[in-house]
Amino acid sequence: MNKNTETKQRGKLEIIAGSMFSGKTEELMRRLKRAEYAKQQVLTIKHHIDKRYTQDHMCIVSHAGRERGAFVIADDAQGFEKILELAQSDVEVIGIDEVQFFSTPIIEVIQYLVEHGKRVIAAGLDLDFRGEPFSVMPTLLALADDVTKLKAICVVCGRDAQHTQRMVNGQPAKYNDPLILVGAAECYEARCRNCFVMEKPAKVLPHTATKSMCECAS
Repeated sequence: MNKNTETKQRGKLEIIAGSMFSGKTEELMRRLKRAEYAKQQVLTIKHHIDKRYTQDHMCIVSHAGRERGAFVIADDAQGFEKILELAQSDVEVIGIDEVQFFSTPIIEVIQYLVEHGKRVIAAGLDLDFRGEPFSVMPTLLALADDVTKLKAICVVCGRDAQHTQRMVNGQPAKYNDPLILVGAAECYEARCRNCFVMEKPAKVLPHTATKSMCECAS
């Protein structure tokens, strides 16, 4: 091996996951601010669909009202190219809020950034309103170097909450309702597993699983 050959320094992927109202955006902003205190160049990105709390949409906003300037990125080829363009040169840390809203190509973009020495911190919902893995999050969680799972407080019983309950006219949303509905406390609640309500369509268990369960019961 040539000792003069420089070793390629790869970056790191950190995922901040949890339900709504668990403090994901607050934690993302805290880490980005610490990076700035360390004199690192930071880039902040948000999905164009997230227009909560702010009039000009050019910032990420926590449920507690804290703001941070951000680049608004469209979920298309031009948007993904824009991320790579913005992340060039001296940018060292990239924060992505509400990453679950992005489509599959964001995974490749993030992997590219990490391979080229960037520290990527992405925050997002790990479960959708149905209580199922949300969009790109399962893959990002598997690829991450570091995962932080935050919990909110259940509005019903006060226990730790890992679910996001969508409410429609005071009642839990139906399973077949649209997957994406951008909102906050006016249409979502944090719920624990016991208080989360969702009537899912009946599913037939695979034959092997059914047989195994029957053998355990006998």
